[in-house]
Amino acid sequence: MTEEFEQPIHQEENMAETKVEVETSDAPVAELQLHATREMLAHARTQLSRVIAGQTSVIDEALMALLCQGHVLLEGVPGIAKTLIVKSVGRLLGLSFHRVQATPDLMPADILGTTILVQGSSTFTFHAGAVFTDLLLVDEINRMPPRTQSALLECMEERQVTTDGVVRPLPENFTVFATQNPIDFEGTYPLPEAQLDRFLLKTRVDYPSESEERQVLELHLQAASPTGSPLLDAAHIVPIPPGLLAAARREVHAIRIEPELLTYILSLVRRTREWPTLTLGASPRAAISLMRVAQAVAALEERNYLVPDDVKRALKPVLRHRVRLKPEAELEGFDADRILSDVVAAVPVPRA
Repeated sequence: MTEEFEQPIHQEENMAETKVEVETSDAPVAELQLHATREMLAHARTQLSRVIAGQTSVIDEALMALLCQGHVLLEGVPGIAKTLIVKSVGRLLGLSFHRVQATPDLMPADILGTTILVQGSSTFTFHAGAVFTDLLLVDEINRMPPRTQSALLECMEERQVTTDGVVRPLPENFTVFATQNPIDFEGTYPLPEAQLDRFLLKTRVDYPSESEERQVLELHLQAASPTGSPLLDAAHIVPIPPGLLAAARREVHAIRIEPELLTYILSLVRRTREWPTLTLGASPRAAISLMRVAQAVAALEERNYLVPDDVKRALKPVLRHRVRLKPEAELEGFDADRILSDVVAAVPVPRA
């Protein structure tokens, strides 16, 4: 059920081991320079371009989720590099990786682990499942039966697994990247609202442009060899320095948010709860997620403060899976992104 590549040594979180100078939360916010974030993003874009052509927004959103320690739901048709992107990010960050192929007969124990009897003795031991990793890729998550989908709730929210009354913590960097096909409904189980709300972002992966698709062909042509080495192995991605991810996370968390921007975030989220074409608006968890992702957007723009455009950029990937349309709105051709655009247009932007 699982696919695994070589397990690198986990990153040490000791800031003394990285060459990057990181401002702590005790330093004045105005002096925040985002050194670690700049180095990480520059390194990531250089290394990932060896494997992936285009998909800039998808890669940026994956990096934003990792900076915010959140989970990502990738939606797109087969064959557009969803799995390759997650594998590449795992190698870039030097994180362990497992893949689970969701099927209708997949049981909770298949991903969480199970207690087994040691042969020749009367003792039991816990055999860890695929979730005990840094990056977990769940392919076609909507093919999981509801019972197995629910088993992921505790993992995603609490970063722990409870089996036989024993709480087992997951790795600090545990992150779920789940994929789903937007057009294949036969044999699938729609994700419940409670599970969707655990995903920090829902990223839509589109077809590449013509020039990007040509670059894909060229990358695979260059990677061809008599031994048949796959593209990812041929790229020789260089991992980021140890401690750099943790340093970048500290910087993102320290990005300044003025009170007017907090009011703007709150107004957008609360407006979805009273929007006439929505039956379900965004939750308080969604407001927190919007704030954190907006900070990550600012970091990608190399700013140590938030502006309204950061909130607007974060709004759709953070909220598109957390709102539910009325049936009549869907019949009229509306979708979540269009309604969220209308919400943004209806809420005054702070000018100060």
